[in-house]
Amino acid sequence: MVRSWDAAVERAQERLGSAPRLRAVEEGDGRRFALWDLASRAEGELAEPVDPEDLGTDAERALRERLGESGREWPDGELYRRRYWVLDETGGRPVGTVAVDNWTKGPGQLAVSSVYLRRCARGRGLAAAALDEVYRAATAEGLPGYRLEAHWTWQHAVRYYLRRGLWAVSWKHALGLARMPQLPPYRVAEEDDRLVLLVADGPHGWVPLLAAGREGRWLRLDETAAYRQSDGWVHAFARSTLALHLALAGRPLVRGPQWWAEAWRWADTGEPEGLAYRIEHFEQPARTGGSRMGGPRDTGPRAAGSPVSGAPGVRLGDSGDG
Repeated sequence: MVRSWDAAVERAQERLGSAPRLRAVEEGDGRRFALWDLASRAEGELAEPVDPEDLGTDAERALRERLGESGREWPDGELYRRRYWVLDETGGRPVGTVAVDNWTKGPGQLAVSSVYLRRCARGRGLAAAALDEVYRAATAEGLPGYRLEAHWTWQHAVRYYLRRGLWAVSWKHALGLARMPQLPPYRVAEEDDRLVLLVADGPHGWVPLLAAGREGRWLRLDETAAYRQSDGWVHAFARSTLALHLALAGRPLVRGPQWWAEAWRWADTGEPEGLAYRIEHFEQPARTGGSRMGGPRDTGPRAAGSPVSGAPGVRLGDSGDG
């Protein structure tokens, strides 16, 4: 039993500092880390790949002005989080970044931010290995895994995290994604034009919990007996996780006008209509700013009075292809 979350986080940070593929950012390297962090945000929010090692003073200033508050540099960052370089396969050269807050989030999880890889280092499993290190450090100290947030419009990052098996646990301000010991591995398969969420269940193999299809323009969501008998953690987050997969696949999220009228009730997490409701809010700043929204999506038909229409902004994320 963990007696102090703060002490457990401190011990987990010490484990990360000694991990073979991570290196703590030293005091003199803070500015360099800040440029890599800025490159991550430029790629995610502006869809502009930037090499952080080639960022000059004028280019940095211009990017920070365009990004506004999210492009602000935070001095004294170590008061709030510990920053680490992600190292290449030899363990010698930094190729990415990851940061972990100095306090927990949700039910005592490590809070992860600034997951980023330079483009030349992607596709080699380095981001995945870094996240695995965070998970091992958390669980070794009795913490229930880790949690991170990703913006809906940073869809490259969102898709990457789902491929890594993270569960969708919140969408209050951004998409909250988590890996926890209480949540088993899952996968989403397409069967007969439906998306089916299955979880690993030891000797029983992959067990289906939920199936999502269409009824005309509406969502049809079916539960299995296994879902109704599942424990609290799985029962709570299976619906939100499948909802996020549906949204990324361009499938409807609304089961009818009566469901859409109540969508605000699930503005933090829960039913798929709540995600449709939040997506409208997530995309509004991009529409107002004139950003191009690319890729088909159908979260809720306008005929029902739903304001949700159009398509998501498909943008490069801050994780790279790990």
